[in-house]
Amino acid sequence: MDMTTPIDAPRNCSGVSEIFSQVGEKWTMQVVVALRERPRRFNDIKRIVSGISQQMLTRTLRNLERDGMVERTVRATAPPQVDYALTELGQSLAESVRQLAEWARVHRAVIHDNRSRYDERR
Repeated sequence: MDMTTPIDAPRNCSGVSEIFSQVGEKWTMQVVVALRERPRRFNDIKRIVSGISQQMLTRTLRNLERDGMVERTVRATAPPQVDYALTELGQSLAESVRQLAEWARVHRAVIHDNRSRYDERR
């Protein structure tokens, strides 16, 4: 990409929107946070990510693996054990998610106040 081209140029929007829709999805963010500190097994992730169904966790992990953010490792044990870990790309996303979460914590009260004032005017 030409560094002089604004990131919001129309030709870049669809590609960025596609990535945002995947990484900004509720379950994706929670799975990335669950894997941030160490590799985990499927059921461990399921326990940490409250409310996610087995099917949705499977789909989310596959999408993250497809995008190169999660690495799936099968251990040759009986029964086979599968670990999921963030790749370097996934770790960089985890850091962005952490920063976004911190921003949300810092601004949560202001946003709730703004919503209340807006709702009262309506």
